[in-house]
Amino acid sequence: MSDDEDIAYLKKQKQVHYGSLEEQEKARLAALAAAAKEGAEDPGGKELGDIQISNEYMELEEEISRDKKALLEEFERRRKARQLNVSTDDDEVRRSLRQLGEPVCLFGEGPAERRVRLRDLLSYLGEDAINKKLEEEEARLERDRGREGTWYHEGPPTLRQARIWIARYSLPNAKKRLNKAREELKLAGSVRAAAKQESQRKASAFSIYCSQIGDTRPLSFCRFSQDSKMLITSSWSGLVKVWSVPDCAPLQVLKGHTCNVSSATFHPKAELPSHFRQKVNVANGDAMEADGSDDDKSAVCTMASCAYDGTVHLWNFASESPMASLPGHSPHRVSRAEFHPSGRFLATTVFDHSWRLWDLETATEVLHQEGHAKPVYSIAFQCDGSLAVTGGMDAFGRVWDLRTGRCVMFLEGHLGPVLGTDWSPAGHCLATAAGDHQTKIWDLRRRSCLYTVPAHAHLVSDVRYQRSHGHFLLTASYDRSAKLWSNPAWHPLRTLSGHDNKVMSADISGDSRHVATCSYDRTFKLWAPELI
Repeated sequence: MSDDEDIAYLKKQKQVHYGSLEEQEKARLAALAAAAKEGAEDPGGKELGDIQISNEYMELEEEISRDKKALLEEFERRRKARQLNVSTDDDEVRRSLRQLGEPVCLFGEGPAERRVRLRDLLSYLGEDAINKKLEEEEARLERDRGREGTWYHEGPPTLRQARIWIARYSLPNAKKRLNKAREELKLAGSVRAAAKQESQRKASAFSIYCSQIGDTRPLSFCRFSQDSKMLITSSWSGLVKVWSVPDCAPLQVLKGHTCNVSSATFHPKAELPSHFRQKVNVANGDAMEADGSDDDKSAVCTMASCAYDGTVHLWNFASESPMASLPGHSPHRVSRAEFHPSGRFLATTVFDHSWRLWDLETATEVLHQEGHAKPVYSIAFQCDGSLAVTGGMDAFGRVWDLRTGRCVMFLEGHLGPVLGTDWSPAGHCLATAAGDHQTKIWDLRRRSCLYTVPAHAHLVSDVRYQRSHGHFLLTASYDRSAKLWSNPAWHPLRTLSGHDNKVMSADISGDSRHVATCSYDRTFKLWAPELI
């Protein structure tokens, strides 16, 4: 059989309707009417879902009055907005928006649209909204300042004894300093002015006297001894060296650090010992026998140094190895070590945001002082020994009263880390050098900054007053120069140029005859006035 014979084709039959649909529609409508009649007669029957039953009524008058009131308020606000005086200065408009906590600029917004937006905000918030915001901000800052104040707590008995000792030491020194100042005031003004002019004239005549390679790596710090006959330098090689002045002959090499040495300094009572004097005479070709009279003096602590690894060593003139070490700083970097004017205490500034005070007679830490928000970098003692100033990487300085432990002055104004500090011999003024290329002069009596010296074109690494009278100021900078400034006019007296790289530190000798600078170029230089 073929495939065509298996397929059966089905044909759809047509349905044919006869008659009209009108009768069917009438029957349907009659049935609906009958059902509705039965539901009305039977009260217990099922309710229809499309019947809404509610007792709530909407007061049209209240709604109309409420809308009318809102419309009137909007008209009144717009009227006030037209009467508000808004500055046409776009910068002032931006400041006002910032004070109100609003975006300073919206996408595609111009000065005119920004001014209209500020006017609308003030019409909503009130014309004195900016003043209220400022008052609230000042109140908040005052509350935060009160919460962030310096906290004090009870210290050990050794700290109390140290404070009493410092008070008994500093009060007679302060009395001597004041008596000396009164005696100088008795002199004629012309005499005092002539002495100051002569001192500044010599400072303006400083020129290169000697240059010496100090080490194989950059020199980080230098300081003169109290008798102005020795110079100590520290290096990133880990060595500390002692040099004669003004010959720049090596006298001693101190070996004990294993990493970069941050600073090194002399004891306030350190003097040139006899065996060093003999070395100098031999270097100069003069024969001299050692008398050995100060062998006992050379065995006591005469120097201190600190390093990046947190080590602090004490040295003497008799050995190249440290005679003692002060533990407790590691692993934090110690940036500066400074002797108290009495020589009994040593202060260290640490990168754990604190500074320490050590009693060298007992080799114990008597004070662990916090107060800076970032590492403490520099420290200096007042000549009386009663006050200390610290400078931190947080761009602030603090003046501490060592007799009570209180922070008596907060130095705020620098825009960079405070890298150097020093006190004026007068005792009431101090100088700070910072990374903002500036040196600031502060007065404790006024509790404010007296003058800002735009000292250099790079960060200022060190600052030193003339030790005897403070007639001039020395600053060192990373712009490869050191500068001398007059006091109190702060005019530049001399620029000491000669280093091939940044100047790391500088100092003025006690007799004001020499200035020393050490540099990243591994050399240190002595400068002396040509008039001598």
